[in-house]
Amino acid sequence: MVELLPFIVLAGTGCGADVEELEPPLGEAANALEAGNALNPNALNPNALSYNALSSTALNSNTLNPNALNPNALAVGALSPSALSPTARDAILNPGPDGALSREHLRYTVECALDSSQSFSFRWTDASGIAHDEIYTGVLGLATSWAWDPLDVYGQRWVSACLAARTNYYGIRVMLSARGPTKAINKQNSPELLMFTKEEGAFWGNIYGSSPALYACHVPDNDAHSREALRECAAGHVDETTGAIQPCGMIRILGSCTAYCDPIAEKNGIYHPACFTDPANRSTTTSLQPITVFLQ
Repeated sequence: MVELLPFIVLAGTGCGADVEELEPPLGEAANALEAGNALNPNALNPNALSYNALSSTALNSNTLNPNALNPNALAVGALSPSALSPTARDAILNPGPDGALSREHLRYTVECALDSSQSFSFRWTDASGIAHDEIYTGVLGLATSWAWDPLDVYGQRWVSACLAARTNYYGIRVMLSARGPTKAINKQNSPELLMFTKEEGAFWGNIYGSSPALYACHVPDNDAHSREALRECAAGHVDETTGAIQPCGMIRILGSCTAYCDPIAEKNGIYHPACFTDPANRSTTTSLQPITVFLQ
């Protein structure tokens, strides 16, 4: 039997068996990772560091496969099991590979949009008839009202930028600092600013509109460092055979952040306050919801 559980609110609880380990408290990241300890979900807060491991396949699943989760099917209603459209419901309950991608996409969406007091719970049944209970707990809180209302355009841009920033070419976890001009990820006066000092680049866009698109810019002087850290979605992956630059799925790499974003706002938390897809036509191509990523 397949069923969706009612939307519930959890505070400081862990996630389901299929959910990634979440981040440790600030200042304890290095020790926790080096020791391989289970990371403490009670440390979750809107200013916490965020892991990224969303695969570009999962991010792209809605455009590549009609059976996988389509962001538009999520945004039309509240981000709660009871409000899911039939299309979104079918996607996350699918027992096959498409369902796995859809659940991965949904988990990262919940982590980006909701905060640690909110969660999304449901049950799906695999091909062997075994039921799996999933609990996806919020992390960053970029669109908390999505728990009860459809996602507005500002929330669409924030969640889209977050998903892009947390995508990893190799599908592995890397600790990063995600920052932006919104209370949820404004890291002003945070020790995080001293721990993560190498700017990788910035991400922005909207995957929920009629023409879904994601963009990235990079910092050429830091590209080698980013690639050594296995972060390649801002600068692009270098093909070992041809030397060609390969993007992460649908994320379009535009160029240097110097050309495509306003300068870093040092006093406001060290992030780009705005980015644009066409420097010559900023009035119609600017996003005020970019997420700037820094690495250690």
